[in-house]
Amino acid sequence: MNGELLAALERIEREKGISKDILFEAIESALVSAARKVIDDPDVDKEDITVSMDKLTGEITVYSEGEEVESDRFGRIAAQTAKQVIIQKIREAERDVIFGKYLKKLGTIVSGGAHRFEKGNTIIDLGDVEAILPRSEQIPRERFHQGEGVRAYLVKVESTPGGPEIILSRADAGFVKKLFELEVPEISQGIVEIKAIAREAGERTKIAVCSKDEKVDPVGACVGMRGSRVRDIVKELHGERIDIVRWNDDIREYLVAAMNPAEIHKLAIDRENKHITLIVKTDQLSLAIGKKGRNIRLASKLIGWDLNIESEEEVPEVFISEVKGVTEKQAQTLGESGYGTAGDVARTGVEGLLSLSGIGAKTAENIIEACRKALAQERERIAEVKKEKDAEAAELKAVEDALLNDLEESSDEETAPEAEEDIEKEETEDEK
Repeated sequence: MNGELLAALERIEREKGISKDILFEAIESALVSAARKVIDDPDVDKEDITVSMDKLTGEITVYSEGEEVESDRFGRIAAQTAKQVIIQKIREAERDVIFGKYLKKLGTIVSGGAHRFEKGNTIIDLGDVEAILPRSEQIPRERFHQGEGVRAYLVKVESTPGGPEIILSRADAGFVKKLFELEVPEISQGIVEIKAIAREAGERTKIAVCSKDEKVDPVGACVGMRGSRVRDIVKELHGERIDIVRWNDDIREYLVAAMNPAEIHKLAIDRENKHITLIVKTDQLSLAIGKKGRNIRLASKLIGWDLNIESEEEVPEVFISEVKGVTEKQAQTLGESGYGTAGDVARTGVEGLLSLSGIGAKTAENIIEACRKALAQERERIAEVKKEKDAEAAELKAVEDALLNDLEESSDEETAPEAEEDIEKEETEDEK
């Protein structure tokens, strides 16, 4: 038995990568528990029982208070105990190996087959372990068939008593990023870099790229010859729209690219609060906002700034001299510097005012706050006027409808007798 046990331990060490020392310790620990249960000698202190296993011969010896203990029953259960411990250790080691393997793959794309479906989740067979693709991490309207090949982004690996739990995603922005790394050699080579990515799975993704080599066009490299590279990615994402824009450290240039295809008329940048107000022409407003606000929302995520959009017609104008809280001297200084309206001041931000003589940081903040308040009040006034005009128009329309209705009723009453006379004449003629 001892020779067979040693041979089995050596084979496990080679095939499973489990050290024999770990197996010896586990077997000795298990045998101590077994010895305490089967040895009935009243002279033996069970709490002081220890077990030693010779690593060369595999011989097992039981000791109590430093003296060897003989037991026929113990000899019979030793083999079974060792077997159970080895099986348990193999299972634990296999779990640890799988856990370590996929922990290293965290943040990469893995491939498997759709195995089964549980409460909307798809269980993916990766070969040596099953992974979970939650319903919330799938692309909307995406459906798989049993046995169908699936590629997904590995987002989470956890060790649990039942083994490693592996969570996948196809909705994460990292999935699109890794697809580009696989499809575009320039990215994997470090020539083209993905600087930022914003995604709403199943609908649209915006990705900003730059090149470390002036001779390489980053957008062209990602698109590929006749769109071949990005087409394969769009196919994997079931038709999700992808906008590839050129990254720029100049926030103005970067924003213009991020808002594509909408055209920006004016920009007001508040660098301190990382806030930008965009002014677009009326015919560009819906394009800039995008379907369900998606275009401006993704652009905001891509550049990492808060964005507010207004159409050119909606921007109220208040002369700086009319703003409460701005002194006559301050209004004169602002006007001479080209800030003639409250909108000009509000859009320039604190940094723009600090360059003017006599205006410090606190004063600049107060002036901008006053201008924003004046603009808000003007918006409310315009909205109220519009509301009143709409009410007047609705009232006038009601009056017009009533008059038309009266005219129609009057016309019907006048023509009724004439119609009766015509009928009587026709009946007389028929009788003749």
